[in-house]
Amino acid sequence: MRAAPRTALGRIALAAALAAALAGCALKSPPPVADLQKEALPHTAVPAAFKASGGVAAPLAGRWLASFKDETLSAMVDEALTFNADLQAAALRVERAGGYLTVAGAALLPQVGAYGTGSGATSNSTSGLNGLWVSASLELDIWGRVRYGQAAAQADAEALAADYAYARQSLAAMVAKGWFVATEAGLQRAIVQDMVRSSESLLGLAQDRLRVGNGTEQDVAVARANVGPYRDMLRQADLSREQALRALELLLGRYPSAELAVAQNLSAMPAPVPVGLPSELLERRPDVVAAERRVAAAFNRIGEAQAARLPRISLTAGISSISSDVIVLQDRDNPAWGLGVNLLAPIYQGGALRAQVDIRTTEQKLAVAAYASAGQRAFGEVENALAAEFALNDREAILQANVRDNERALELAQAQFRVGSADRRAVEQRQLALQSARTSLLRVQSERLAQRVNLHLALGGDFSDTTAGPVAAR
Repeated sequence: MRAAPRTALGRIALAAALAAALAGCALKSPPPVADLQKEALPHTAVPAAFKASGGVAAPLAGRWLASFKDETLSAMVDEALTFNADLQAAALRVERAGGYLTVAGAALLPQVGAYGTGSGATSNSTSGLNGLWVSASLELDIWGRVRYGQAAAQADAEALAADYAYARQSLAAMVAKGWFVATEAGLQRAIVQDMVRSSESLLGLAQDRLRVGNGTEQDVAVARANVGPYRDMLRQADLSREQALRALELLLGRYPSAELAVAQNLSAMPAPVPVGLPSELLERRPDVVAAERRVAAAFNRIGEAQAARLPRISLTAGISSISSDVIVLQDRDNPAWGLGVNLLAPIYQGGALRAQVDIRTTEQKLAVAAYASAGQRAFGEVENALAAEFALNDREAILQANVRDNERALELAQAQFRVGSADRRAVEQRQLALQSARTSLLRVQSERLAQRVNLHLALGGDFSDTTAGPVAAR
């Protein structure tokens, strides 16, 4: 056997390449989260506590789904997490990112290939040449081009993992709100049915009074005109209930048949929520974390583009064994092997490499702007959800008092009817007023539950015991 390269120059080049590989440049790190927040949100003064009322100044707690104490709702969320097609697509995107990460790091490992040829007695070849060549190469990532690419792929994978976590949280929130809307729709339909019966009863009374001579045709016409809107409300309530059920069934991955059985009553409103600190929000919400990871990925791609303008150095090695039954191979050790160094330096490519650096720099600026947008949206969603819940709490108290007043008015009308000081029309009219008040109260109670879910989602609180995902975020 013999070693190659034979020349002193070859040995010097090989030694220089190895030394350069060992002294390869260290990668620059993306900006810390605190610095990124200052750069992205220079005009956003984050307060020590959330401004809107309604939350509890305490560390954020998880498992918000359990706070509604509804086992059916929890089971539906589990069903949606298993069968929802959009969530499955998000999981596959995370899986694909893992593959890209493997590809990005593959260039740091040796690349080995083999080639063989052979010819027998019946072959058309006149050389009778038989041989096997095995070669290997390894790029010395001196300037960090490959490592920057790998770091960018890693950040991309972490961003998609955070996206997946946020998709899980969003799906759980949509199922919960859909459950409340579907339950409310069924309850509203029952109230409207009572309103239709009351209006039809008033029409019957007007017709009876006309027959006995105590009423007029105008009274009948007015009563009949009042029935139509309530019947229309009932038809709208039927459609709203069907649409709410179909929307929920689609979230669960079922066929939208509007046959899902819902609760007979709305869930009780849970206790006020611990909201944590505004300063912690941006590092907790998965969608903001995903935006921050994309800034890191863009930063590493700048380094990758800059390193692509510098020479690439690779070590090569090979071994071969060749024989022939026809020709005589002279002056050759068999098998033979050798080592070498390859140098590839970009000299002129029409400004493409410089443009790539500019493009990657602009992409990083876009990623920073997207991070700023996600952060401001997070703050706004928390404050809006807190303010909405606080206002809805006051409205519920007002409407509960209104229902009680209408119930009292109905009791008095019924008492007057029993003693003969009022007719039945007054009773039915008070009944309609009470049902209308109950409709408004039910709408607000359902909206309070939905806003509580919005608050949990805005805070980045998890609905389960642990944050699940095919790839863990950083």
